[in-house]
Amino acid sequence: MQSVRVVLADDHTVVRAGLRNALEGLPNLEIAGEAGNGRELMDMLVRVNPDLLVLDASMPEFEPISAVHQIKAKYPNLKILIVSAYHDETYVVGLLNAGVDGYHLKDQPLADLQLAAQRILNGDRWISGSLIGILTSRRSPIAQPNTPWLTRRQRELLRLLTQGTDNRNIALALDLSIKTVENHLTALYRVLGVDSRLKALNYALSHPELLALSGQEMVETGTSQSGQDLTVLVVDDNARYRQQLCRLIGKIYPASAIFEAENSMEALLLGEKTQPQLGLIDVVLEDEDGIQCASRLRTVSPLTRIVLISAYPDREFRRRALSAGAIAFLDKKELDTASIRQVIEDALR
Repeated sequence: MQSVRVVLADDHTVVRAGLRNALEGLPNLEIAGEAGNGRELMDMLVRVNPDLLVLDASMPEFEPISAVHQIKAKYPNLKILIVSAYHDETYVVGLLNAGVDGYHLKDQPLADLQLAAQRILNGDRWISGSLIGILTSRRSPIAQPNTPWLTRRQRELLRLLTQGTDNRNIALALDLSIKTVENHLTALYRVLGVDSRLKALNYALSHPELLALSGQEMVETGTSQSGQDLTVLVVDDNARYRQQLCRLIGKIYPASAIFEAENSMEALLLGEKTQPQLGLIDVVLEDEDGIQCASRLRTVSPLTRIVLISAYPDREFRRRALSAGAIAFLDKKELDTASIRQVIEDALR
């Protein structure tokens, strides 16, 4: 049987030695490498391509949320087990939402660590028993009263944080300097009442309504055509086209709440928490095709009416889209006020 290759990442040599001693007792498991900081870890992953990463996320040169997103995107089959001394709810939930497969506390018995590794390698998730009470008592993500009011720029910053985007890439996305981004983030943290990037991320995950733009904000003028609420999720990895589509929706229905996602992971997270009435999904996304995204979105938000859009209206795409539960398949080049208005009217019936 082929051995399971494991990388250990912790900035303390003695901790890595303890992890090694615990895991070497498992059959068919090979400790293939060790890292003491984020830079070493990224190099090690390229050289070793392991099956399991046992990681202390508080290492030097390592921003945990964005790094976990990047690692999962590059190595989708890699299992990640966090082994940490931190049991703060924000820290735990933030990493679980970023995509780790398990969270194990360092003060637990070594036998539990072995069990955690085995469970994760078998496709299950693992959370130390003492954390379960903390996580099950979390507040519902439904909109809470007295949530802060954010500017459009602050909402865009918060949305980028939920994607694990670092300051350099935020600056590139918003055409700002890194220093300006840092100043904006400091102001955002103050408004949210938090003091770190991780806590801001967890706040956003608990209050997804903060990420929505109103239809009115997408246009300079306009009056609502109906008092009925409409929640729309627009999924497209082309930021410029996504903005154009949001503006078109805003012109037609200024009362709408519009959520944006650029990949299926973000779409599923928002879909589960906001339960949109209408989802507009591009067939071509950066992490998977939009038809797969539509099928998965229906499992987490079964009442969402899904419309797939494509610049390449292939007949097979159309057949697969309708089989996945989409109510319509539209050509991007033909999307106009009339077609979007009809889609919205169908969603509101």
